[in-house]
Amino acid sequence: MTLTPLKYPVQEKALILGIESSCDETAASVVLWEKGKPIKILSSIIASQNTEHAPYGGVVPEIAARAHLLKIEGIIENAVQEADINYVDLDAIAATAGPGLIGGVITGLMAAKGISMSLNIPLIAVNHLEGHALSPSLSEDCPFPYLLLLVSGGHTQLLSVKGLGNYRRIGSTLDDAAGEAFDKTAKVMGLGFPGGPKVEHLAKSGDSKAVDLPRPLKGKNHADFSFAGLKTAVSRAYNASNKTETAKANIAASFQEAVCDVLNDRSRRAMKFFIDDPDVNSNKKHHFVVAGGVAANTKIRESLETLCESENFKFVAPPLKYCTDNAAMIALAGAQHYAVGNFDNISVKARPRWPLDMIAATQKPKSGYGKKGPKS
Repeated sequence: MTLTPLKYPVQEKALILGIESSCDETAASVVLWEKGKPIKILSSIIASQNTEHAPYGGVVPEIAARAHLLKIEGIIENAVQEADINYVDLDAIAATAGPGLIGGVITGLMAAKGISMSLNIPLIAVNHLEGHALSPSLSEDCPFPYLLLLVSGGHTQLLSVKGLGNYRRIGSTLDDAAGEAFDKTAKVMGLGFPGGPKVEHLAKSGDSKAVDLPRPLKGKNHADFSFAGLKTAVSRAYNASNKTETAKANIAASFQEAVCDVLNDRSRRAMKFFIDDPDVNSNKKHHFVVAGGVAANTKIRESLETLCESENFKFVAPPLKYCTDNAAMIALAGAQHYAVGNFDNISVKARPRWPLDMIAATQKPKSGYGKKGPKS
């Protein structure tokens, strides 16, 4: 059962604590929101779990959940201290309520509930993907509507962001996310964890034209993605190579170039669909936002920025430190909901799956529909 958020009067100012624990980062942040002014990030503390997961070449859910339990109290305390405030100064608390690894999501949400109850302040349950979607506003004004490429370890989607809580899916992945493809490529070649940064670093010394790799769905008259075939092609290319450092670098560079080509092609198609939407003013220059962990890849950012120049879109991306999972974006999303009086019941539940565009995900899921709801 989905709980209906509580409605309160519109607010003018708020000091909000945000908590993020959906995967393998335990994070807390305090932001100050004032109507008509840029958001102020007073603190942003992130504890990585790379050391815990490195031996396994990927995130292990049980290990992640235990790490969150051990770290979250200290991370929240550090965020409050760095912000130079007292707990009683807080107006509300926001926490990721999904989607994500359920053990971690529960840990963060329960911590938020405890603080909400002890201080008698509102609780705001935030969709982790909405945090990414709104994250450009951490550094600059980004008015609605805008076209969003959400590209992370678990999601690759193109969405029309029409307003707070108003998201329309234009395209999504049919199988794997781009971030999963980066992680798999790193694992195949034994590069270590986390995979994305390892592949990007190695690609700098490689020849992006050395290995012929596919560009799945390129040129198709829709804006969906597919990366499973590209992952397989990388694995075959590596197994057929001499496995030298030069060979690895060439495969990494060729793979990264293929991902750039696919993201550009699908995004260009989505731009047309976005402009053709009757709710969008086609006569003005719109923003194209890229957010999510993969948006920290410099090559991808440069490639998409070039695309925007050619298609008359303004390119927007959060600062690198706010591309990967962080609590500042959760606090920001919480502030946006606080501004319009959207608060949640203390009984709100953690959700392992929570698509931004629930109607499209339910009626036409792109990447599977399980017992716990649509993925995308």
